[in-house]
Amino acid sequence: MSVVKINVLTVPAEMREVLEKRFASRAGMVESADGFEWFELLRPVEGTERYLVYTRWRSEEDFQTWQQGEAFQRGHAQAAAQAQGPGQGHGHGQGPAATGSELWSFEVAESTGPKS
Repeated sequence: MSVVKINVLTVPAEMREVLEKRFASRAGMVESADGFEWFELLRPVEGTERYLVYTRWRSEEDFQTWQQGEAFQRGHAQAAAQAQGPGQGHGHGQGPAATGSELWSFEVAESTGPKS
């Protein structure tokens, strides 16, 4: 049974572009992980500063393996380095783009898609 992990990031309006550029610069890092099924970065439209980072995995074990793996650590270290480097990378020395985060976990009870 697939599992969904949603990382809820609180991002002030002035940091939205920074956050999106950081995710774009890490494109491809999760797609090769064993058990990975889907990724989406969901931008808030109105009434909230909360971005949703949606990932879907074949199993909880696959998610845990990826989260403890080298690609995850490297991606987050890269984002931290960009945030700290003066005028370098996408962070431009602005520090973390999000002011808060929480992880939501779900099992997929039912799913549908377009008919072939």
